[in-house]
Amino acid sequence: MRANTVHPDPAETASDSIVRTAPTPGFATHKYALILRETGKYILLLFFAVISLMPFVWIVGIALKTKKEFYEAPFSLPAVPQWQNLATAWDIGHFGEFFLNSVIITLPTVVGVLICCSLAGYALAKIDFLGRNILFYFFLAGIIIPFQAIMIPLYYQLRDLGLLTTYLAGILPMIALGIPFGIFLMRAFFMSLPVELIDAAKIDGCGDFGVFWHIMVPLAKPALSTLGIVQFIASWNAFLLPLLYLQKQSLRPLTLGLLYFQTRYESDYTLIAAGITIIILPMILVYVLFQRQFIEGLTSGALKG
Repeated sequence: MRANTVHPDPAETASDSIVRTAPTPGFATHKYALILRETGKYILLLFFAVISLMPFVWIVGIALKTKKEFYEAPFSLPAVPQWQNLATAWDIGHFGEFFLNSVIITLPTVVGVLICCSLAGYALAKIDFLGRNILFYFFLAGIIIPFQAIMIPLYYQLRDLGLLTTYLAGILPMIALGIPFGIFLMRAFFMSLPVELIDAAKIDGCGDFGVFWHIMVPLAKPALSTLGIVQFIASWNAFLLPLLYLQKQSLRPLTLGLLYFQTRYESDYTLIAAGITIIILPMILVYVLFQRQFIEGLTSGALKG
């Protein structure tokens, strides 16, 4: 005989399912706490973002105002942007010549730092030789030595070498000042890469430089981008070094050009703000173009030791 099968009541099954899936009060409290925490986090980030952007927005706003509008409402946005202020500052301040000088000094500096630091960082991370760690700490000590401590001896050294008041007087010291941090950054990145990559490349017949150029450099693009942006900003903003070693007007970068422009037009705040805007726009453009690589360099092990 076939056994009688008891079928559950659909109404009872539905009610049991509702009871089982109903959120508990503790779950709802945890959900609201999580929402409040995330909201508070984004409010805090927004607060610091506004604080960071306010100086830039204020300077650009002043640069696009008339003199009368600035004195009447210095903290308001311009009613009608005066784009000709930028052109006027560019022309009467000779910022075109200063801009070219900044490019001539900054680009070789960035390239020199990237070449030296990538080679040294790879050697100190992946090539085993006597005194490797001692040499690394020797380079690392350069981070704690301020430029002010060496600027006078360096002045006489450049003078004796005949490099004073030449572009090399701005390029070579900037490369030397950027090497300690660059070696620290690149060594940390190369140490995060597995040694099996090097072993496999050497089995295929690559030497140390072949491994570096064909394997390590393509993998290190995020770290190189990070170092390049950091060094570009440092070189572009350099003030004291070119003030001491680039004393000819024909060699002045934008930072020195703005100094003399400010002393000449110290009462015209709109033109001074226009000059500041001209200086900071290239840095913002470089970061916007390479921000993805910059963030990858910071998050892919470039700062791990």
